Amino acid sequence: MTDQLPSLRGADVGRRIGVGLMYGLWKPRVLGAWRVPATGPVIFAVNHSHNIDGPMVMGVAPRPTHFLIKKEAFIGPLDPFLLGIGQVKVDRTTTDRTAITQALGVLDNGGVLGIFPEGTRGEGDFASLRAGLAYFAVRSGAPIVPVAVLGSSDRRGRLIKALPPLRSRVDVVFGEPFEAGDGSGRRTRKALDEATGRIQKQLAAHLENARRLTGR
Repeated sequence: MTDQLPSLRGADVGRRIGVGLMYGLWKPRVLGAWRVPATGPVIFAVNHSHNIDGPMVMGVAPRPTHFLIKKEAFIGPLDPFLLGIGQVKVDRTTTDRTAITQALGVLDNGGVLGIFPEGTRGEGDFASLRAGLAYFAVRSGAPIVPVAVLGSSDRRGRLIKALPPLRSRVDVVFGEPFEAGDGSGRRTRKALDEATGRIQKQLAAHLENARRLTGR
């Protein structure tokens, strides 16, 4: 199964590309990166209000990240590129067992899995969470690090409307790692529902704190 897992080396290349692009085009301000565990499996739970949120986290995070990305993004030359930099293609219309296996494989290997728990781009306020994040956290036992990206959707760029203004500041705030499960190891629907509730509270509190910290 290992040869089917997203490549860590690829994710490291993706991180280096992200560093160059994100710091070259915008002015990221990164807070709390020291909170990310240096080794072992970790799940980044990232709010999602703009298309650059994922690449921004990839570029500023202290460790290479494998994001779960909707299959619709894997079009044309982006398909081999995203797969080459260790990202995970997921079909959101069904229970995508290949994506689930690959994501759990990343965590089993002590890697970092990035998830947009809201499932789709929106207000970026963690208001509605899908159960996937709780499943991966409870199943793997990996701690969740909440990540707030702020400022990516404040204004539209003059040159490229779909992007934030060039050289504008984007804040990325990493929170304290926390465990989603109750310690029992249970993976019943009730246990996952309870874990989702715990996760939602933690992510909402982190976002509120991040906004206070950054003044956004």
